[in-house]
Amino acid sequence: MFKDLGLKGRVLLLSLLPTSLMALGLGSYFIAVQLQELEGQLMQRGQSLAEHLAPLAAPALVRHDTEQLERIAKHALEQADVRTVSFLDAEHAPLANAGPKMLNPLPNSDGDNLAQRSGNDATRFLLPVFEHHRHLTDEQTPENDERLLGWVELELSHHSTLLRGYRSLFTSLLLVFAGLVITALLAIRMSRSISEPLQQIKRGVALLKDGRLETRLPTLGSQEMDEVASGINRMAEALQNAQEELQHSVEQATEDVRQNLETIEIQNIELDFARKEALEASRIKSEFLANMSHEIRTPLNGILGFTRLLQKSELTSRQQDYLGTIEKSADSLLGIINEVLDFSKIEAGKLVLEHIPFNLRDLIQDALTLLAPAAHAKQLELVSLIYRDTPPSLIGDPQRLKQILTNLISNAIKFTHSGTIAIRAMVEDETAERAQLRISVQDTGIGLADDELRNLFQAFSQADNSLTRQAGGTGLGLVISKRLIEQMGGEIGVTSTPGEGSEFWISLSLPKARDDGETLPRSTLQGRRAALLENHELARQALEHQLEDHGLKVQHFTSLDALLEAVAAQRHGDQPIDLAMLGVNAQELPPERLSQHIWDLERLGCKSLVLCPTTEQALYQELLPEAGSQVQAKPACARKVLHALLHLFGERQPRPEPPAPLASRAPRLLCVDDNPANLLLVKTLLEDMGAEVLAIDNGQDALEAVKHNAFDLVFMDVQMPGMDGRQTTEAIRQWESENERVALPIIALTAHALANEKRALLRAGMDDYLTKPISERQLAQVVLKWTGLALRNHQPERSPETPSTHLGILDAEEGLRLAAGKPDLAADMLNMLLAGLPADRKAIRQARESGDRMALLERVHRLNGATRYCGVPQLRAACQRSETLLKQNDPATDLALDELDAAIERLAAEMKVDA
Repeated sequence: MFKDLGLKGRVLLLSLLPTSLMALGLGSYFIAVQLQELEGQLMQRGQSLAEHLAPLAAPALVRHDTEQLERIAKHALEQADVRTVSFLDAEHAPLANAGPKMLNPLPNSDGDNLAQRSGNDATRFLLPVFEHHRHLTDEQTPENDERLLGWVELELSHHSTLLRGYRSLFTSLLLVFAGLVITALLAIRMSRSISEPLQQIKRGVALLKDGRLETRLPTLGSQEMDEVASGINRMAEALQNAQEELQHSVEQATEDVRQNLETIEIQNIELDFARKEALEASRIKSEFLANMSHEIRTPLNGILGFTRLLQKSELTSRQQDYLGTIEKSADSLLGIINEVLDFSKIEAGKLVLEHIPFNLRDLIQDALTLLAPAAHAKQLELVSLIYRDTPPSLIGDPQRLKQILTNLISNAIKFTHSGTIAIRAMVEDETAERAQLRISVQDTGIGLADDELRNLFQAFSQADNSLTRQAGGTGLGLVISKRLIEQMGGEIGVTSTPGEGSEFWISLSLPKARDDGETLPRSTLQGRRAALLENHELARQALEHQLEDHGLKVQHFTSLDALLEAVAAQRHGDQPIDLAMLGVNAQELPPERLSQHIWDLERLGCKSLVLCPTTEQALYQELLPEAGSQVQAKPACARKVLHALLHLFGERQPRPEPPAPLASRAPRLLCVDDNPANLLLVKTLLEDMGAEVLAIDNGQDALEAVKHNAFDLVFMDVQMPGMDGRQTTEAIRQWESENERVALPIIALTAHALANEKRALLRAGMDDYLTKPISERQLAQVVLKWTGLALRNHQPERSPETPSTHLGILDAEEGLRLAAGKPDLAADMLNMLLAGLPADRKAIRQARESGDRMALLERVHRLNGATRYCGVPQLRAACQRSETLLKQNDPATDLALDELDAAIERLAAEMKVDA
């Protein structure tokens, strides 16, 4: 605080503070002494007055002359400061009193001396009156001088004393204040003599600071101040000389800077134009991507839709192959478009991540299931190893995480020609709320060199960018994956050795979610023994962990023969082998041979579960009696394997009844699209599923149709000439509001894939949207969601247990396909079947007549296997149904065998052979 005071304030403070303290101290001391003296004088006067009244009252006290006492008391009241006078007898009984009531209580007296008691306003005195006091006024000699005659009591007021004290205090304060004022005036006078020269110096320095270097200070009246002023004047002169030199240099430099500024200004104008051009280019790019998304997806929607429709018609195998190629090419093109649009979203910073619960194991398995056919087509082994401590339920964006994994696995398949692709998921660090995950994709592919690794995560860059590269793609997949992982708060990396393979990994921290996974009863699996045949080490390890997690005891074998011997040897032991899980492929173990071994295992009471590549799954399904539960595609899905095991061991879960539609009538739908192909596709798909469809190609006609017809739902294209989808929707909503109509569900059909598109559509009044290309399933789900009306599928579904009568007796195209396109082999296989047909029919009849179920089952199984390599659809279906019902001891077995016999007869008649 003292530092904040100026010079004047400091002088005043140093002058007044000691003086004030001294005056207050001395004044307080003398006032206290004076008050004590006044109080002492009052006490002495009270004592003197009491002692004076005692002789006067003694005679009256002896005579008890109250009148005399009253006169004495009233006379005593005339004394200064006397407030009350009283006379008491020896027993303290009042005899006479003058004045008001005593303020203070009766003082304590020893009976011989004067007693007193003081209060704030008065002091009370009490003096005993003895016989000797009367002697002082009476000439008679008392017989007993010490006899107590009574008491004299008086009370003196303090008011006059306090008043004199206050007057003294007030006088002292006036003197002190006068002294302080005089001192302050002297201090102010002294401070002015110091502050005024300093103010002149301050003003002079301020002028110098403002650039007025010609300023000079005059003499200030004291030696010290004159020396300071002289020094400042010399400094100002030096600064003035330096400024003149500097001004000359500045003028020269200013001229140079002016020329440079003119050049920079021209460059800034050019940069501003360039910036505006860049912003405009960015805007045009966004519009271009939106329009291109629509323009490219619109024809793709027609290509994919009509391809799928055409695949449902009767076609030759070659035509089916051509359509499959068209569909794959269109899907690839769609994938490239999606990658470019995702890259654009990330670059624009408009990609929004979701935060929803998901199951990590199911997510990884879905990605593997999607890519397994591509891996198996190259005869690659696809393996997933998810460590047991990995939390299954997490919170994040499952769609984007699946996109990243799909890209990494797809790249591994693309650049791997032989060997294994292993996907591992493990926990690096874990708390009660979060888990730090590490997911890696390791392959045995071509590998990457150091210079290739540096360019790997750059846009439009691949490990092989040459014109002769074998792998296709845009080179955006890894860039998108890296940006997505970074936006999720994780990181991505790669380690690679040329010629040996690569390992891509992602590290990501995600919150845990409550595990609401599917819970199935596993009591029937606990303690059972399982035999595992899988020659691939990592795949065998993954399968072994899965089976152990399901409660089985696992023993693995290196050959099928060793497995069969172990099952047979332990059949009657304490712990027989109940399950054989077989990882096979058509090269090592052909389907017809495996079918015989499956039959042998079943006779030994051992259930079988076959794991095969997706590309060979159809071959094994045709030969196994319960293909739905006995054949699983590699890599094994833990959830599907568990369901299959529960089914094999009799723990079938009740299937929930499908929800019944709210109404049975066909929904009335309005489809609006300016593209004729898309309009025809949507109309065809909906009509095939039983809907009543009105197709319109523009927004104005759609508005009129809504006004004059009753629809359950509208499918509205977004981009149309004239009145587009948004404008049409807004017009419909306005008409509904004006006519108090119930809002009609309007579903957008859009090919846009940019951010905020859904939000813009919903703001325009639409209820939902479908992204092209669309499928029948999407259409049916949307119609059911918004109308409660279920679409039906007019295509009859074939029952696995009932042979379709419309199946052909002989299909040459199918026979040629099963013979790998070799006509001679197809003819030989058919002739072999026909040659053995009479014997098989006879053996089946004899087994039925004798009731030999095992012989019957063996002969039907043999005939079923023979039909798998010939184009005889009707006979194959009859054999399949008969074998299945025989194994299940179903009562409908006889009817199935009758149908089998009839199928044999029809084939023999068709081929004109004796059966």
